[in-house]
Amino acid sequence: MTATTLAHSVVEPSGRSKGIAGTVIVVYAVISMVPLVWIFLTAFKSPSDSIAYPPKIVFHPTLDGTCNLFTTISRQTADYISSLPPPMNVCDRIARARNMVVAGPSNFVPRFLNSLIIAFGSTALSVVLGVTAAYAFSRFRVPAKDDLLFFILSTRMMPPIAVAIPIYLMYRELGLSDTHLGMILLYSAVNVSLAVWLLKGFIDEIPREYEEAALVDGYTRLQAFRKVVLPQATTGIVATAIFCLIFAWNEYAFATLLTSGQAQTAPPFIPIIIGEGGQDWPAVAAATTLFLVPILVFTVLLRKNLLRGITFGAVRK
Repeated sequence: MTATTLAHSVVEPSGRSKGIAGTVIVVYAVISMVPLVWIFLTAFKSPSDSIAYPPKIVFHPTLDGTCNLFTTISRQTADYISSLPPPMNVCDRIARARNMVVAGPSNFVPRFLNSLIIAFGSTALSVVLGVTAAYAFSRFRVPAKDDLLFFILSTRMMPPIAVAIPIYLMYRELGLSDTHLGMILLYSAVNVSLAVWLLKGFIDEIPREYEEAALVDGYTRLQAFRKVVLPQATTGIVATAIFCLIFAWNEYAFATLLTSGQAQTAPPFIPIIIGEGGQDWPAVAAATTLFLVPILVFTVLLRKNLLRGITFGAVRK
């Protein structure tokens, strides 16, 4: 009588486990995409269809939301509209059909550009400060290193909005309210602690022997850092930059409190898009869809480095 022994690897998942995991991932992805798809569809609905109950899944697409987002329209008399020249573009035709005219561009484009300047500017500053500080903590004997690292980490334990009033008073005295520089410095101060801790872990994984060999070859410490450490830490820098950019791009509370016009970003502007008779939901949905594009493109372009950065150091040899 023979006995058959079936060996099972604890590392390689079975076919059933793969099937269950794949199903869970697909279901989770579909559920996560439903709100995004709904926002995208709402951008092409008319104002009445966007608030219809029950919600309309099948509808006649229109560019009302996009036109209302990029232009400012006003209601005029039929005699005045008839005296105007023929419509020059689709937004003019949509406005004329509702007995309205395009009065000029909206403020969405300047607010969107402010978001780009502030988010990418603060991300670049946070990464530069973070990588230099992380290198110092990783390679040099810094007095009270552990205490300093804990102090840096502790700045993430308190919600930033808790210090909103002192920051508001300080910015008002320094003249930094409603300025690009003020918002870049503020977001960088919030993000730099995250950048230091993330990048220190990546730099710790880079063997010191690489730098020592470069120093023996005649490189200075700065040259070794620039030509040896930075290329090796690229994945970590990219991952850190994406996380910093996501925070700066989506931040709402400080942008609402400290900006009002010149440096106002898109997040506080989008919810106050008002149409005829109330909230213009198609325009809000169109703005939200466009607001997702830069961060989506940035993440997709760097997705390989992001995945490698997240998993860097997970397996030790």
